[in-house]
Amino acid sequence: MGKEPIFKTVVREIGKEAQDFKAVDMLIFFGDEAPSALRDSCFIIDVNQVDTQIIKGMTLKIGDTDYQITAVGSEVNTNLSNLGHIAVKFTGDEEADLPGSLYVEKKAFPTIEVGTEVEIF
Repeated sequence: MGKEPIFKTVVREIGKEAQDFKAVDMLIFFGDEAPSALRDSCFIIDVNQVDTQIIKGMTLKIGDTDYQITAVGSEVNTNLSNLGHIAVKFTGDEEADLPGSLYVEKKAFPTIEVGTEVEIF
């Protein structure tokens, strides 16, 4: 690739309802501090710093699948760095309606297991 990721993490745990959001083309990442009320809905990841602003046109890589980022909510960079918490919407929307959501191209939902790597570059 030659590109260094600006963000990299690993899925540590998968909430029992996390995969259900596939039905609405969405997934939720959260660090280990995820509140118990939300934990079942989340893919739990290591909380790592985002090295630079995430912007439209960058790539989100989940496992072996690349998704072009189409819109970035205003809270995505902060929430990801501090809490590991963002929603990823696989809708291809060009406008970020929700501040904590990252929007990517409409493409097949990724296969995520414990140990799956997540990168942004």
